[in-house]
Amino acid sequence: MKARTALLTLIVLLIVFLATMNWQVLGQPNAISLGFTEVQAPLGLIMLCLTSLLAVFFVAYVLALQGSVLMETRRHNKEMLAQRELADKAEASRFTELRTVLELRHQEAQQQLLQRMDALEEQFKARAQESDNSTAAYVGQLEQQLRSQGGAKSGATGT
Repeated sequence: MKARTALLTLIVLLIVFLATMNWQVLGQPNAISLGFTEVQAPLGLIMLCLTSLLAVFFVAYVLALQGSVLMETRRHNKEMLAQRELADKAEASRFTELRTVLELRHQEAQQQLLQRMDALEEQFKARAQESDNSTAAYVGQLEQQLRSQGGAKSGATGT
């Protein structure tokens, strides 16, 4: 960009330098043909004015083009921001949905675990009750055997 600007500046300075140095030649009237008529006018000044007019139109065109590019860039940036916001909202929505699903699965797993623990507790209580009953039965049998052996011994010693 700097090279182009430097080149254009150099060309403008060269035109200004040549016009200044050759002002007398540029200002001399000449016969100029307009196609249907001929007039006496300074051809150099006419060409210099036309060149200046062309330069003004060129600068105006460049500024208009640059302005339209800037406006298009601004519009594009706004669209990109809107798309980014939509993407962020969609991502946040997915994270919220994922969190809800994970919480639901966690609650289900916790309920299943509690149910299994309750079932195991019931089985433990049943086994403990069976063990108590078995132990009581064994103790009862042992007492009965001891009584029956104790009765047999007392009958044998008492006779």
